[in-house]
Amino acid sequence: MLNKSYDGIIFDLDGTMWDTRKPICEAWNIILSRHEEIHRTPIVETDLNDCMGLPMYDIAAKLFPQEQEQVRNALMDELCTFENGYLAERGGILYPQLAETLYTLSKKYPLYIVSNCQDGYIESFLTAHLMSDFFKDTECWGRTFLPKSESNKILIERNNLKNPVYVGDTAGDAKSAKDAGIDFIYAEYGFGDVSKDCYVAKIESFAELAEIL
Repeated sequence: MLNKSYDGIIFDLDGTMWDTRKPICEAWNIILSRHEEIHRTPIVETDLNDCMGLPMYDIAAKLFPQEQEQVRNALMDELCTFENGYLAERGGILYPQLAETLYTLSKKYPLYIVSNCQDGYIESFLTAHLMSDFFKDTECWGRTFLPKSESNKILIERNNLKNPVYVGDTAGDAKSAKDAGIDFIYAEYGFGDVSKDCYVAKIESFAELAEIL
C-alpha cells in the first residue's frame, strides 16, 4: 500500500477506465462515408493506437495529414459530436471490476476525471455506464484547449485539492502529472509505456487501485 495521504484521485479515461476504439471507428466511418471529398481508407482500431491520449486536433493531423488544418479540424469537430452521441448510447469496453473499484475508492476519496478528449466525451462515459455518482468533477481539453497538465491544475484549484494523485496509462499522462506537481500511478494494462522513474506505483488491473490506496 502507498504510504501517502492523498485528498483526491484524478483519472485519465481512455486506456485507464475504458476502451472505445471499436465504437469510435464505427462512428467515425459513418461520418466519413458522408464526405466523399476526404480521401482515406476507413479508420480501423490500429489507426487509433498512436492517437490515444492526444488532443483531438493532434489526432486530426495524424489521421488526415493531407488535409488543410482548417478542414481537418472542422472534420474532427463533426466526428467528435457524432461520436459523443454514439458512445452515450452504446458505451465502450470497461476494464474489469471498474464500478466495484470506483465504489470502494469513492468511500475514502473524492474522484475526478481529466482527459484530453472533446467536450461531451466524458459525459458519454458517465451516461452510458451510469457512473455520474462516483465523480465530483471533470475537466477536458475540449473545454480548456490547454495541455492536460493545465487541465489538471484547473481542476485541482477549482476543488481546493492539496495532494491528489493522477492515474493514467501513457507517458503523456505521467508528464501531465509531473507538470502539475502531483504523483502518478501507472495503469500498465492500458495503451502506453511509462518509465519507472515517472510513477510512484503501477497497477496491472484497475482493481489493484483499491489495494494500494
